[in-house]
Amino acid sequence: MYRTLKWLPPTLLALHLALKAISPGRSIWLDLILYNLIWALAVISISQSPLTNDPVAIAAACLAITFWGAGSAINSYGDFYPLPEATNTLALISYSLFYPCALVAIPRISTRGRALNPIEALDGAIFGLGISSIATALTIRQVFPDAIENLSEQFFSLLFPIGDLLLLTVALATMITYRLSLRSLFLSLGIAIFATADLIYLWLVMEGIYKFGQLSDNGWLLGIALIALAFWSPTTTSVKEMGIHPAFITISIFISPALLALSALRPGLFPIFVIAPAVATLFLAFIRMSIVIRQARNLGEEKVLARTDELTGLPNRRRLVAELGQLSKSEGALLLLDLDNFKPVNDEYGHEFGNLVLQQVAQRFSRSLPTGAILARLGGDEFGVIIEGSYEQTLESAYALAATLSYPIHIAGKSLKIGVSIGHVYADGNSNLLERADAAMYEAKRTGTGVAQSQTTS
Repeated sequence: MYRTLKWLPPTLLALHLALKAISPGRSIWLDLILYNLIWALAVISISQSPLTNDPVAIAAACLAITFWGAGSAINSYGDFYPLPEATNTLALISYSLFYPCALVAIPRISTRGRALNPIEALDGAIFGLGISSIATALTIRQVFPDAIENLSEQFFSLLFPIGDLLLLTVALATMITYRLSLRSLFLSLGIAIFATADLIYLWLVMEGIYKFGQLSDNGWLLGIALIALAFWSPTTTSVKEMGIHPAFITISIFISPALLALSALRPGLFPIFVIAPAVATLFLAFIRMSIVIRQARNLGEEKVLARTDELTGLPNRRRLVAELGQLSKSEGALLLLDLDNFKPVNDEYGHEFGNLVLQQVAQRFSRSLPTGAILARLGGDEFGVIIEGSYEQTLESAYALAATLSYPIHIAGKSLKIGVSIGHVYADGNSNLLERADAAMYEAKRTGTGVAQSQTTS
């Protein structure tokens, strides 16, 4: 039963075509019930397709076909039973919502595993509704030069083929990106047939000879059935990610205010259903911009946090190691500092008290260093310093750091005497500064000299 879902939509479509050939007249069973059952089964088929598919692509494709199917059900029902005039507009809007959802699904059909990015969904809406509605507004008078009455229906009649062209562009770009496969072939062919059905419908409307239930109406269902089959075809192993090109989004955002400006200069030039998508495009663009700014800010904060010690607010070991690469390009030195007699304090008074000691030590070290020096906490009671200057200047700074702990630390009524052992190594073009500074620090701790200098290597 699971695999039969793959073939149900095309099988029922073939049955529908055969019955229409036998009985070409209008029929509730054929043109209302069976016709709409086919797209509904396509939605079910996609929702039950193999787990190797991208779940967001499945959801977006199901939603797109459901929107289109809702419009189809309203229109086909209205051809047999009377409906309020407003339902026709509702059907047209439902058809329109097919495009942004499809634009989210198409680039993802050949991929799997990516979470849905809000920017991706907004790009689909801006590109699908923005460019298609704007292009329709600019060309409607050329296609329908005498269109005054029923302008809204003619607007949507032109909107759909333009939207199909956008879908076909994205589908072909996806095929090129992921190479030709059975899946991309079904997808592109399905969209091409769906777009052709829209073009035939537009031509028939312009000629005034369109009749509900004719053979060309099955083109939409054939396109949908092929798209459903694409989800049952083997996926590629590519890990490339592809979305809507930013240039298309920029064009849509740029043209929208121009369209609104023309409308302001010549009131009545465009009807409300032309102006509304332009306003919606700008609104979505502002939302997109705010999300991008927030994501950039969060990314910046994450980068800062990734290189910052949480306890002291100083740079951490990762930041110090990253800065060492720059030290070889200038005069300067690396200092490694390890506190003396800190462990007994930590053991006697606890970690929270020890954290307060580390914070006060970090403050003393920071105040003694010249501007531009980088003080980092490397972990535990170990610190590191990158400082620019001559050999004598950097050595003098090392002794100044040692002097900051020459007087007791007072915390919570307790007076503590803590020292520091410092290893000093001057930058000489070698890449083992960290190891040499570490050895010098342990030499200072072993001898009790406070500061030990690493010998320059040749």
